[in-house]
Amino acid sequence: VQLQASGGGLVQAGDSLRLSCAASGRTFSTYTMGWFRQAPGKEREFVAAIGSRSSNTDYADSVKGRFTVSRDNAKNTVYVQMNSLKPEDTARYYCAARYGFSRLPREYDYWGQGTQVTVSS
Repeated sequence: VQLQASGGGLVQAGDSLRLSCAASGRTFSTYTMGWFRQAPGKEREFVAAIGSRSSNTDYADSVKGRFTVSRDNAKNTVYVQMNSLKPEDTARYYCAARYGFSRLPREYDYWGQGTQVTVSS
């Protein structure tokens, strides 16, 4: 599976962004898709995940209520809608894929190249 994230940019606090992650391959619908982020000097951290049938979602406490993860299996694409952005959301955001749910980056098998999100105060 090859993953391509897009949609990042420079926004002000309180603004919204929607990130997309397009996947290649016929088996996209069978993967759990995760979003992670990494700020300079920090470890990569879990943001959100969505199960293969969209019935299961999981969010980091820091984004719960502000971010919404979704997927369109017909388009091989996963999204994260990010509302009420804060300066502390500034990071490079990555999408990733694996079989089964996990919050651990090391358990994901496939990664996109990331897209930068910068939130100014």
